[in-house]
Amino acid sequence: MAKRPKTVFACTECGAQHSKWFGQCPDCGAWDALTEEAPTPQEAEKPLGSGLHGGRPTPLPEVQPGGEARLPTGIGELDRALGGGLVPGAVVLIGGEPGVGKSTLQLQTAARLASERRVLYVTGEESSAQVAQRADRLGVQDSPLQLLAETDLDTILGRLQEHQADLAIVDSVQTVADGSLQSAPGSVAQVRECAARLVRYAKQTGTVLCLVGHVTKEGALAGPRVLEHMVDTVLYFEGEQGGQYRLVRAIKNRFGSVNELGVFRMTGGGLEAVTNPSALFLSEHQEPVPGAAVVASQEGTRPLLVELQALVAESPLSQPRRVAIGVERDRLSLLLAVLYRHAGVALFDQDVFINVVGGVDLSEPAADLAVAASLVSSLRSRALPERTIILGEVGLAGEVRAVGRIEDRLKEAAKLGFQRAVIPAASADGLDNPGLTLHPVRRIEQALEALLDS
Repeated sequence: MAKRPKTVFACTECGAQHSKWFGQCPDCGAWDALTEEAPTPQEAEKPLGSGLHGGRPTPLPEVQPGGEARLPTGIGELDRALGGGLVPGAVVLIGGEPGVGKSTLQLQTAARLASERRVLYVTGEESSAQVAQRADRLGVQDSPLQLLAETDLDTILGRLQEHQADLAIVDSVQTVADGSLQSAPGSVAQVRECAARLVRYAKQTGTVLCLVGHVTKEGALAGPRVLEHMVDTVLYFEGEQGGQYRLVRAIKNRFGSVNELGVFRMTGGGLEAVTNPSALFLSEHQEPVPGAAVVASQEGTRPLLVELQALVAESPLSQPRRVAIGVERDRLSLLLAVLYRHAGVALFDQDVFINVVGGVDLSEPAADLAVAASLVSSLRSRALPERTIILGEVGLAGEVRAVGRIEDRLKEAAKLGFQRAVIPAASADGLDNPGLTLHPVRRIEQALEALLDS
């Protein structure tokens, strides 16, 4: 009887393998990241010069930079998130919660490009009939798109070479398996090896490769962390369960700006690009309400107007609640301390709730002043001035610091009918006429006085 191979413990963060389980990975230090799996067989030694570039160094002046034109997907918001379109030979990884629309967007993209390019859609989670049923619902059933329902990596690579596809979509990478490995599909070893071979093929042939990835319950991409380092672009699909809108955010892009944002609306016929997303994230109040403030966030190269809503109420608890949705909780705690120390606004006995309309995450500090103003507005039950945007980073000393790309933010606000802007004094110098009445401020107490006339 053949001896059963011993198992190894692989780290889901760095991919390192160990003979026994540890609470903390000895290589990368990640806690509770080791999973048991079958060992990876030893590969035969490769001859010298068998690598992607022949194994020989090339002087930089002799290397011709890649000047291939980008391949537009025909979906404007997706092209924005990608930095202008798909680059030949690029590998794009798309992750998101189950049911958020990853496969829908990929099928729509593939169907659009199939009329002028060779496109192969590989599905490991559905049958070809199920994909065709979804295509019929999306209205792209007549597209000359090639479908392949397969999970074996060697078969997939063979079909890619046979069709010489310009674009290949693999949905998803966790279902693909390399027959030379003994571990199950989706394991660390399988995901790492399958992704590496697919990426090598894309670089050698110039094929655009799109990989769909599962996410863990914490919202991170499943599989080893090295998966994100292998690819050129990482897109995250965001959206609330049951919500109408979806956000595609680039968190890594070797061919464009990071933090670009594409906005889509989920409909019965698939995902529709939203060309003016600022209007979506502004609540339609009949009249000004306390606790509502508008900030112009900068998402990559796009200014995006977002409404913040705050609710401050006396707490019956000994430990008042602090709830922040779309705003970092530590940032909220910092602003509460600054308000008390420099503006005399005490909220230590109040429950504080902050929400960003539309499910957008505001990670930049330019929203600090708007958060502080919305909190004081709710506490005093006094609405902020109508058609006013608020911009500024708040420092620990109570100063209002400058923000970047102020002109783009103000132009977007003026385009949507805003008439007034409270901005840092350091950002007001040298501004051309933005079409709004500007109120430069240097301190947080000065800003609150200008907004609430207190």
